[in-house]
Amino acid sequence: MSNNTEEAPLSTTAERHAVVGAAGTAPGKDWVIVTREIKREYDMGGEIVRALRGVNLAVRRNEYVAIMGPSGSGKSTLMNLIGCLDTPNAGEYWLNGQMVSTMKDDDLARVRNKEIGFVFQTFNLLPRASALHNVELPLVYAGISSGERKQRANEALEAVGLGNRVHHRPNELSGGQRQRVAIARALVNRPSILLADEPTGNLDSSTSEEIMKVFESLAESGQTVIMVTHEPDIAAHARRVVVLRDGLIASDDRREKFAEKLGGGAH
Repeated sequence: MSNNTEEAPLSTTAERHAVVGAAGTAPGKDWVIVTREIKREYDMGGEIVRALRGVNLAVRRNEYVAIMGPSGSGKSTLMNLIGCLDTPNAGEYWLNGQMVSTMKDDDLARVRNKEIGFVFQTFNLLPRASALHNVELPLVYAGISSGERKQRANEALEAVGLGNRVHHRPNELSGGQRQRVAIARALVNRPSILLADEPTGNLDSSTSEEIMKVFESLAESGQTVIMVTHEPDIAAHARRVVVLRDGLIASDDRREKFAEKLGGGAH
C-alpha cells in the first residue's frame, strides 16, 4: 500500500485485501477491476507530468461507480488505463482476473474488444444505418453469424428501452435515443464492464436524467458500470463515487455519503 497520506483509505477491508494482495497475485473472482499503485507519467516537451501518482482502486463485479474530479485530476488518464487504451508506467492493473498492465498492444486490443463496452458523449453512430445495424457492428468485426448478430442486437436495444425503434436511423431519433443506441452497441459484446466517458455531455438535463435511469437499470440487472464525469450531480446517480485530485484518490464514498457532502456544499 502507498504510504502517501494524501490518498484516502480504501473503503472496505475486502477492498483493501484485493488491492494489497502480493504483487503479481490475481485478486479474487468477485473483483472485476483492481489497480495496485498505478502511476502514469507523460513527457510533455521535456516536462514530466505525473498524471497518476499511485492509485489503488478495487471494483466488484456489478458495482456502479462514478469517477470524477476537476480538469487535470487524472480521471481521463485513469479511464484510459481502465479501458485498456493505455498502460501505466508502474503498478499493476487487473481486469477480470487478467493482469493487463504489462500486455502488448495486440493483446490489449483483444482484451478491450472482449471485456469493455465504451460509451462516449459523442454518439459515434453511422448516420445512414438503422439502430439495429449500428448495434450489430461490433459483432460483425467479431465474426458473429448474421442470425446471432440480429438476436443479440435486438436484445441490447430492448435492454435500453428501444425495442420499438430498431429500424430508425439516427436522424429519426432524439439525442437521448441516440445515446441509448450507443449504450446498446456497447452492451452487445456482453462486456465485463461498461465504461462511460461523460455520457451526458451532449444532452440537456431532462435527457441526462433519462440516460441515468438506463445506467441504473443496467446496473440493477448485473452490469458493472464505470462512469467518468466532471459533474457532481451526474456522479451522484452512481452507487459509489471516487474523486481524484492531483493524480490520487481524494475520496471514495457510497452514494449517500457523497450526496451528504454535496448537500453541504462540498463539490
